[in-house]
Amino acid sequence: MIVALYHFSVKQIRRSAGQSAVASAAYRAGEKLVCNRYGETHDYTRKRGVIHTEIFLPDHAPREYLSRETLWNAVEKAERGCNAQLAYSFDIALQSEFSIEENIALARAFVQEQFVTRGMIADLAVHAPEKDGGVTNPHFHVMTTMRPIEMDGRWGCKQHRVHHLDENGNRMRDASGKLIFNAVPTTDWGRPETLEHWRAEWCRMCNDKFSEKNLPERIDHRSYARQGIEQIPTVHEGPIVRQMEARGITTDKGELNRWIRKTNELLRATRRKIRELAAWIAAVREELERPEQPMLAQLLADYCVIRNAAANSFSYGKQKAKVGNLKRFAEAIAYLNEHELKTVADLDAWLDTVSSELYALTTSMKAGENRTKELKELIRYAEIYMQVKPLIEEMNAIHFKGRREKFRSAHEPELKQFYMAMRKLKEYGISDGHIPVREWKNEIASIKKAHEDAYVQYKSQRDELSRLNQVKHAVDTILKDPAAAKQRSAHETEVSL
Repeated sequence: MIVALYHFSVKQIRRSAGQSAVASAAYRAGEKLVCNRYGETHDYTRKRGVIHTEIFLPDHAPREYLSRETLWNAVEKAERGCNAQLAYSFDIALQSEFSIEENIALARAFVQEQFVTRGMIADLAVHAPEKDGGVTNPHFHVMTTMRPIEMDGRWGCKQHRVHHLDENGNRMRDASGKLIFNAVPTTDWGRPETLEHWRAEWCRMCNDKFSEKNLPERIDHRSYARQGIEQIPTVHEGPIVRQMEARGITTDKGELNRWIRKTNELLRATRRKIRELAAWIAAVREELERPEQPMLAQLLADYCVIRNAAANSFSYGKQKAKVGNLKRFAEAIAYLNEHELKTVADLDAWLDTVSSELYALTTSMKAGENRTKELKELIRYAEIYMQVKPLIEEMNAIHFKGRREKFRSAHEPELKQFYMAMRKLKEYGISDGHIPVREWKNEIASIKKAHEDAYVQYKSQRDELSRLNQVKHAVDTILKDPAAAKQRSAHETEVSL
């Protein structure tokens, strides 16, 4: 099975992050839309790579919502809160192995079956932008409503209250006299189980298409950990980072992904060697269950005799070959003595030791990578926060509403970045009182130094595996045909005499 590309992410479009549903829809569809709430025009008609757009409505939704501008202005109007959640935004990768028509058909079927049948209004935009070199990167965006549409066409509630009742069935109040209740969602759209279902269904639809076309590729919605794959996932770079890297500009995410790929290759090579040695040890263990099994030193001595017997057939260089055989035999015996390996069982135990050390080493490297990724993201958010903070202070100093709104409009991109950075920092418990950027950078440097030391240790353990492989080859040669080895050994002894 060949692994194909899988990417399926969902986010919320929120006012608290400085976002607008109308602006988001205009960008994804590559259209010019007017936002009535803010009196702003969002023109993305020059955006390239948008190949298909479409709005899907449930049967009971007003037909006027087939207009993108009408739909998302209605959503903006229905959401009154300054921190309102406006819409879900899905970003899903299409498959390069399918034609554009097949990809669009898949996207349309998925949106209809998984979103619209649940009562959601969905705004689809299929993109196929070209990378450098003319290679396309097909994907599609879906914006869906968060409020259900009632049967009469009005917007419904996102949640309803379930009050706590006492033993007499009366509503309970807290110490301040306020009613105690739970806010229960009116739909299952935001549940983790629903997202998992959507991810699995998209995976199934793509794999069915691969099977239909007799292609070997398959995708899997599960994480590496859930699939039982010991591999570090790369981070999503996005179009801006990919464009910078294509122009030769080194980025943090690009560097991180290069390090991850190098580390994954190292891990794969290590696991492959361990599997080969473990399989060999299992085979040798079967031989040990038979009586009168020779010791490792004797097996190596028999192997040296075989090599010398072969050297006798050389027309020249016979003595040099025998000296080389003796040298390698002496080195192998020294290695066994150094590690006190006398039997195949000892070799088995030593392999377990090396395997455990390598596992601990790779686990530590994986943890360091995850922490480095987290710290670099925090530093990026902190830099955005500190750069834009003077603009926030300047805006807050403006007392007239009109001037303040004009200032906000002029600096909308910077303000959106600021609110996003502030939200992310708060998620990590960081306030603007103290943002420890210097400590974060020092920790990254410390992790990098630890990784370099770990890599040196890995190379040393790789040499250990190489020596074990040499011993394995010699012992394996003898154990495959012990009778022939004894005959050759006797013949060599007669020649020597």
